[in-house]
This record gives sequence, C-alpha cells and structure tokens, in this order.
Amino acid sequence: MHVATTRRHYVGKDGTERHYETHLLRRSVREGTKVRNETLANLSHLPDELIDAIRAGLAGKTLVVAGEGFELTRALPHGHVAAVATMAKTLGLLDLLGPACKQRDIAYALVVARVVHPRPKLATTKWWGDTTLVSDLGLQDVGTDEVYAAMDWLVERQGEIETSLARRHLGKVVNPSALAYFDLSSSWVEGTHNEPAARGYSRDKKRGMAQIEYGLLTDKDGRPVAIEVFPGNTADPSAFVSIVDTIRTRFGLDHLTMVGDRGMITSARINALSQAGDLGWLTCLRAPQIAALAKDDGPLQLSLFDQADLAEFTHPEYPGERLVACRNPLLAEERKRKRGELLAATEAALAPIIAAVDEGRLVGADKIGLRLGKVINKQKMAKHFEIVVTDTTLAVTRRQTSIDQEAALDGISVLRTTLTNDRLDARGVVSAYKDLSHVERDFRHIKIDDIDLRPIHHRLEARVRAHVFICMLAAYVVWHLREALAPLTFTDETPPVRDNPVAPAVASLGARTKAATKRNANGDDVRGFRELLDHLATLTRNTMKVTTGTTSEFEMLATPTPIQRQVFELLGAPVPLRLM
Repeated sequence: MHVATTRRHYVGKDGTERHYETHLLRRSVREGTKVRNETLANLSHLPDELIDAIRAGLAGKTLVVAGEGFELTRALPHGHVAAVATMAKTLGLLDLLGPACKQRDIAYALVVARVVHPRPKLATTKWWGDTTLVSDLGLQDVGTDEVYAAMDWLVERQGEIETSLARRHLGKVVNPSALAYFDLSSSWVEGTHNEPAARGYSRDKKRGMAQIEYGLLTDKDGRPVAIEVFPGNTADPSAFVSIVDTIRTRFGLDHLTMVGDRGMITSARINALSQAGDLGWLTCLRAPQIAALAKDDGPLQLSLFDQADLAEFTHPEYPGERLVACRNPLLAEERKRKRGELLAATEAALAPIIAAVDEGRLVGADKIGLRLGKVINKQKMAKHFEIVVTDTTLAVTRRQTSIDQEAALDGISVLRTTLTNDRLDARGVVSAYKDLSHVERDFRHIKIDDIDLRPIHHRLEARVRAHVFICMLAAYVVWHLREALAPLTFTDETPPVRDNPVAPAVASLGARTKAATKRNANGDDVRGFRELLDHLATLTRNTMKVTTGTTSEFEMLATPTPIQRQVFELLGAPVPLRLM
C-alpha cells in the first residue's frame, strides 16, 4: 500500500490559474506479469500533516506522539571545550605534548580546563566530569594522584616541547626580525613548605608572603614560547642569564636580538653577551646613565628634540651600539604631576614630626631621626629634601636644584641596541622596544584575565614548574583563540600603525565603535573573551534515549546560536560532536 499524489494545473477561460492536488490511498496487486493498482480511499480532504504521517507509516517508519518517544537523559556543556579543542587541534597541541598515552591525555585535559575553567587540580577533576571533556578523552574516574603523575610526566617533556615551540616561532625563517622578548614576573604561594618559594620583591604587591618568580620568553607578537621558574628572591639579571643559556644550548638559536627592560638587561649582562658575540640586545638605559649623557656638554641635550621626538647618536662608553633617545611630552607631564603629588605627600607626612619638635614634644637627635626615618623615604622622595637635625630642631627644605635636574629629563628615555640601521631604523628600534607590552599583556592574561596562575598551591618544585608550564601552554592556546575570535570580542582587529612611535598607542575606529555600541561591523553582539567562552558553554551535547519499545540511545548537539556558529566558522571547522 502507498499514497499516490497527482497534481493538475488548469487555466480557465477568464485566465485564472487553478491548481489541484489529489492524494489517493492505493494498493498494488500483481496479476501474472502485470501490476494492477487499486484505489482504496481518497485522502485529499485530510490535513497535510495526517497525509504525511500515513505515508511515513506505510514506509515502515515508527511514529510517536509529539513530546513522547524520546527522553533527554543528559545534557553536558560542550561548546566551550569544543572551541578550545578545535584551536588546539589546529595548533597540533596533542602531537606537541608527546606520544599517545594516558598521561598525555590528562595533561591535554588540564590545559583545556585551564583555558575554560581555571581552578585548583582537585576542583578541576570535579568540574571536568560535568563537561564532555572527560568522556571524550576516556578519563572517567581519574583522581588527583593520576593528575599529579601526568604533571610529573609533562614537566619531564618541557624542554622538548619548548624547543619545538622555539623552532616554530623563533627560527630564522619564521622570525625574520630575529627578535625575542623576555620578562620576569612573580606570584605568591599558599602554605609554608613550597620548595622554590622565597621572599622577594612582589610584583603582586603581596608583602610579607613567600613567592616564586617565572620568566616568559615570547616572539615579537607575544606568543609564549618558553617559561622558567625561579626562586622568589631571584634578581632580574640572574633570570636573564638563565634564559640566554637556554636559547643558546637547548634551542640552538644564535641569531637573536634579546629585548628586555632596563632592570633585566643590565650593563653586566650586556658585557657577558658582547663577549659571547652571538646574541644582540635591545634595552633601555637607567636614569643615572641618561643623566650622565645629559650632563655638561654630553650628547643628550634637550635641543635634540626641537624638531623631532627622537634622535640617534653614539657614545664612546657604548662601543658598537646605537643610542636612540626619545621624548614623550605626555609622559613628561604625567611624571611632573606625580612628582608634585609625592613631594606634597612627603611634606604632609613630615609635618606632624616637625610640629612635635617645634612644640618640644620630641627632643633628642636620635629620637627625631628615628621618627624621621620611618616616613622620609616612603614616597621615594628623600633625595629631593635637605634635612638638618639637632637635639631640639628639625629643618626640612626642598632641594630645588635636584628637582629641576630630574624634571629636565622627564619623558626622556634612551634605548641601546646592537641592531644595525639596515635591520631597523631609529623609529623601528623604538617600536620594537615598545612591543615589550605584548609580554606584559601575556602576564596579565596568565595571572588575571584568563589563566589564573596565582596563587600557587603546590609544594614540590617539579609540581610548581608543571603548574606554571601548563599555564603557559594554556596561554599559548588563548593567544591564538583571542586572535581568531577578535571579530566577536572587543579586541582591536586592526590596530593603527603609528606614524610617530613615541606617541601613545590609540585604538582603531573599529575598536572604538565596538566598545561604544557593543556590536561589530556586521551588527553582531560582541562580548569579552571570557563571556564568549561562557556563552559557548550553553551549546550542549545531549544524550537522547528512545522510549518506544527499545533502549537505544544517541547523541545530538543543541542547535547553535548565531554567535556560536560564527565562532566555529572563525575557527575554520564545524561544531564537532566529539572532541577527539
């Protein structure tokens, strides 16, 4: 039996078109060599939905009542981990981590989880079971002991993985500028038995707490390439020595110019580099060195900036190097304002002490000096005050000459480099040094915005290094995700090239429009990067159970929203049903 449909079309004498559609229930009967069709009923008067149901039933399909026949047994967040896994696949992260094994899969899951939902390891093992991550990687019932074993496995492979990343992003072919960037940061630790922890200068402003330090090596655009953990009291130059040794010996790269700030690449480190003769440098002079160049008839005079914001010169104390001086008027005004506030704050702190001495409530040079020492340099302004102390008097006056000398150099910085002019002109040197901001952006993503590296809860040195390395790998994936998904976030897709590298960076018109309207050029909603990942998490993978006389199950994705669909279009892949 089957439903036969015939369609007819007539044009009346008046020119009116008429369409007729007939649905007949028929049975086919074979008589000898012939097939005869019998019409059993005319279904044309029935609703189209009922005719379709009859046709489907005669074709052998099982029909169920709407809302019945299926049961949604489980819905797991999928879109966010699927997006990260898609980017990780593009980057070849699994192959980069090492040969296939359970430890590799756990390490891979830790990296993905750190991008999507950064939490301590115990919390991570609880969370990832509520996503498609565990089932797709076959990591059911993985506990913290296996996680720690995977971390130990991963940290043993750190050198090989970083070497691969160095070839990928710092090699001669892929890095024609031959620039490598390095900077140091720190994070505090929890507990009292962390092996590499020590007290030192806290960049997180966590005074009185033990910490670790870690140095990040990146390419010119800020892609993380390597990271190294140091005790919490390691000085910047010592960390720089270590990374230079890594670049030379482990990575086998001898053509790079190292870019670092004035605290990182000191004169002593430069002397060591110049003796080796294979790596160059680009850094900035310290304030006393700049003052020496401006002293008397030195080469650094304010008249250099009458016509331009930068000038290039050489000096016998810096043989084989180019010195590029630049002056930022906006920075000069900011430093002038800040200095005035700090001087006023210091005088306000000293006023009660002076009043106590004048009123006779504080006597004795030793007692006055003790009170004075607690506040005089709190704002780092003691160098600008002349102080005279006796048993009964305290006189504090500003050293106006010292203040004027410092103010004359406000906004002026001097870069020193071995880069020749045929590689980078003076403007290029300034721009290359300012690209250190990319490393600072990476630290912000690692510590605050995305990866949440701090605080450190691990105790053993190997586990601490593994934790920091996992965070670096997650930052590597985040760097590429942010680039790919820039049209759907507030990221500036086309930052303008500055005509004057000394001038402050400004956002493009497109970025300012996105920030104001919360929409991109196509009219689509834009979100912060973390908010976009949260939206992707609403794309679930659902386990459906058939309840019409069978126990079969199947999986299906929820219908992606337009934004979710665009995410995977930007990643160049369809929404995957499974991560592997």
